[in-house]
Amino acid sequence: MQNNLISRAFASLKQQPLVSALSLIGSALAIFLIMVVVMTVNLPYSDLRPETNKDRWLACSYTTISNNNWGDGFNTSNGATSFKTIKETIYSLTTPEEVTAFGNGFTTTPIAAAGGTPVPVLRKDVDDRFFKVFDFDWKSGEPFTREQFDSGVPVVVISASVAKKLFGNTDVTGRQVELDHMPYRICGVVADVPSVSHFTYGDVWVPFSATTTIDDVWNDGYMGMLSALILARDKADFPAIREEYGKMLAKYNAQIGEAGWEIKRMGRPYDIEEELSAPWANQEPDVKALRKRHLITYAILLLVPAVNLSSMTNSRLSRRAKEIGVRRAFGATRFEIMSDLFMENLVITVAAGLVGWLLSMIFALLFKETFFSATWGADDITGVSVGSLMQWSTFGWALFFCFLLNLLSAGIPALQASRTNIVNALSGKK
Repeated sequence: MQNNLISRAFASLKQQPLVSALSLIGSALAIFLIMVVVMTVNLPYSDLRPETNKDRWLACSYTTISNNNWGDGFNTSNGATSFKTIKETIYSLTTPEEVTAFGNGFTTTPIAAAGGTPVPVLRKDVDDRFFKVFDFDWKSGEPFTREQFDSGVPVVVISASVAKKLFGNTDVTGRQVELDHMPYRICGVVADVPSVSHFTYGDVWVPFSATTTIDDVWNDGYMGMLSALILARDKADFPAIREEYGKMLAKYNAQIGEAGWEIKRMGRPYDIEEELSAPWANQEPDVKALRKRHLITYAILLLVPAVNLSSMTNSRLSRRAKEIGVRRAFGATRFEIMSDLFMENLVITVAAGLVGWLLSMIFALLFKETFFSATWGADDITGVSVGSLMQWSTFGWALFFCFLLNLLSAGIPALQASRTNIVNALSGKK
């Protein structure tokens, strides 16, 4: 029966090649446009190594602090956090699987092998837990230890591309380099991190206890240059983690409140959707508004072509009035007629949808610099590949939109065709 359905669908296409071609092109273009939008929106939420398990993340990228002793209207400050604040709040949490603190940005720093020519790299200052939260692909060596971090030992993890620039290969664990004109020992080499990985992107990763980042503080040492990320054991633990964080923050605020300070919670920590939709550090994210904008965009991209495709589908079905009349005369029910026509159109829509999906993949790869956002400071887009775009979730969206487009464009024409009077249908009338 399925083979019959597919055969009838393609036979119907051949009967009216121009209308059929326009229908296929219109459906493919609609799916193409909407899938480009979906890919652009979804990539930041997708797991792309080393940033995996995003559905279990809670982020505190910024802090909002106020002081009652400041003047009215200017008593709030926003920015990254100090190590002291993170130790008293994030590091004190016991519910999560792991927590980490790292530099809110990165620093352009020269690196050189012994006697070699320095090359500029992006230095990311991190703690030892950073490599437990994020899933790096290790080419050689291992991350620095808790003891090395606590002691401020000058060790460094470098990317594979930096290792090849300096030494010609990646098997360089234990070698010495000069980073920012200071001696460091390489403890490990990792695969290059995609520039679309906003939390982990960099060329080299060093303990911030061995740099000036840990001492770069302001507002009496409560604010600094660090961000934090919490990895939950399970997404279901989010409420418990947030409750525990609230208690830790309240305890910390009681301490710093003696000098008039108070850290405003602002709904933190944020899950990945909230984190990426937060416009500013001093403004809580509005996820509902973001989703609403996305739905409106999808609806416009679907409704406009659906109206045009509906008229084409109606025209194609009117040519088949006699066939419908004969089937009705031989006992076919309205539901059978309508479901068959609907399924035939679905076959066509899915075929066009697959074409549109493949076109959107090619288009996204060719124009990735336009559609995807790299980490601030990165020169170009890296890490956007066929593998990162061809995810089951994206394919599922494509199939869903194919079905929805078919429902919008073929539903009413199929219903009208099934209600055609048998006598009129046999005489060729609608």
